[in-house]
Amino acid sequence: MPPTIRYRRTHRLLAAAAGLATVGALAAAMPASAHQDKATPLHHHGSGRYQDVQLLSFNDLHGNLEPPTGSSGRVTELEADGTTKTIDAGGVEYLATHLRNARKGNKYSITAAAGDMVGASPLISGLFHDEPTIDALNGLDLDVTSVGNHEFDEGAKELARLQKGGCHPTDGCYGGEKFTGADFPYLAANVTDEKTGKPILKPYWVWKKNGVKIGFIGVTLEGTPNIVSAEGVKGLKFGDEVETINKYAKELQHQGVKSIVALIHEGGAPASTAYNFDCDSPGAGDGISGPIVDIAKNVTPAVDALITGHTHQAYACTIPDPAGRPRMVTSASSFGRLYTDTTLTYDRWTGDIARTAVKSANHVVTRDVAKAADMTSLITKWKALSAPVASRSIGYIAGDIGNTGTESPMGDLIADAQLAYAKSVDQEADLAVMNPGGIRAGLTYTASGGEGDGVVTYGEAYTVQPFANTVNLVDLTGAQVITALQQQVSGANEAAPKILQISKGLTYTLDQTKTGAARVVADSVKLNGTAIDPAATYRVAMNSFLAGGGDGFAELGKGTNVRVGGDDLAALGAYLTANSSASTPYPVPAADRITIVQ
Repeated sequence: MPPTIRYRRTHRLLAAAAGLATVGALAAAMPASAHQDKATPLHHHGSGRYQDVQLLSFNDLHGNLEPPTGSSGRVTELEADGTTKTIDAGGVEYLATHLRNARKGNKYSITAAAGDMVGASPLISGLFHDEPTIDALNGLDLDVTSVGNHEFDEGAKELARLQKGGCHPTDGCYGGEKFTGADFPYLAANVTDEKTGKPILKPYWVWKKNGVKIGFIGVTLEGTPNIVSAEGVKGLKFGDEVETINKYAKELQHQGVKSIVALIHEGGAPASTAYNFDCDSPGAGDGISGPIVDIAKNVTPAVDALITGHTHQAYACTIPDPAGRPRMVTSASSFGRLYTDTTLTYDRWTGDIARTAVKSANHVVTRDVAKAADMTSLITKWKALSAPVASRSIGYIAGDIGNTGTESPMGDLIADAQLAYAKSVDQEADLAVMNPGGIRAGLTYTASGGEGDGVVTYGEAYTVQPFANTVNLVDLTGAQVITALQQQVSGANEAAPKILQISKGLTYTLDQTKTGAARVVADSVKLNGTAIDPAATYRVAMNSFLAGGGDGFAELGKGTNVRVGGDDLAALGAYLTANSSASTPYPVPAADRITIVQ
């Protein structure tokens, strides 16, 4: 979920401040999550025909330098007896150590990523336009990444600055130091300038060592304009992922590069949320669905592996390529909680990857290893700069307010906060809706620092809502409200529903036994117990992203009598401050406004 114009963020934060005074498969006991063709093993001698190349990868870091909290900082592990357990995971201090340990003994090692390294970031990075994350990725020795949709949150010019360096045009140099930019290339093969037709960044990059050559093509999802603010993608065209990859695979082959990996910021959904689930059971790719499946089945066989992202899921599957040969497709969840270790066996005689020897597995970035000292220093530096803003208390909560589920407690809280803000500027406001993708985390009861349990800090709230949207008010007819609710589960959202979070008083039934728009039972939509009148006009609050028709909600973009309000995070903070105290903390919302029929 994109922001509107991101430069607003720093000004609001400064205003707030001014008010202050590997290698190998998993253990044999674990369910299979590493994959290798059953063909006769190859002999891999450094000076012989075959050379093993280690490919370490991750995706969707989203500026999570510090260990993420709550469910965002845990992964689920499937045990041998069929039970599951959760493991605390993530944090670049630990990610650095795991990657460095994995590289030991591997002279041929590449580290790649599949987009969304920045954007929707916690305050420690987002406050500084994600320069801290780029610094961290440099320290992690990232070799290459594709762009993701969030790389466009602040527009193409800001993305170019992250690549090339230079101080921010509005906020200048932080700490008096010039920002040097990324040491690694961002690849954007399918993102072209509308005027020139050329990619705005490099379409591909070739890794070379002692005669071994592996090409990387980077793309983001073609639908990026639908989930990023119009300002962020102005003047850009996003091409088809398969057509683009196939085009540049041919170009690489013409240059003599026959080993090719695609970095794709688009993904799928495995049948299990366990990171070590075998999504090749009972057959190749049977345990995974979503856009990446069709992409994998149509990308040219010249591409030897697909490193993917976007859906924040974990998988290591083989999906047949157009020639019917198994090909590895991986994703390492999100927020730096996992990394994938893939072995590519390079054939020096052919210059290609011997697919029969490709294997891959996801590994947990556990927090039981030593912290990387350089990452600790980096975090300490940026945390000190952000502390005056981050540590300010804005409210109190009675327990964890999570952001998971069809309707989440955090979604209820944000929608109520936006309605309260809307009523403060226009007493005619009737209801509020919030897109789930804009809720990046929940609020955790346990203290993240020295503020005390149950205290909500500005930094914690920022992690929940980092996009710097405004709260807008529009007029919609009752018929339009119902249509918007139906768009949650139809049209662009039918395959992957996006359920709007709704304010108190709005209720309806979601019938999952039906399909398409029929899943929203039209005559069940009520406001304060009264059926929505299709002919009546309702004053609806929503963030500026939704008001622009984002996330496939075209009907919300048709609102009239538009009033652009204040900052959405400020609305959440003001609501918590007004409705909670140390003695009467804000209760955990019940998340019971949507009745779900299974």
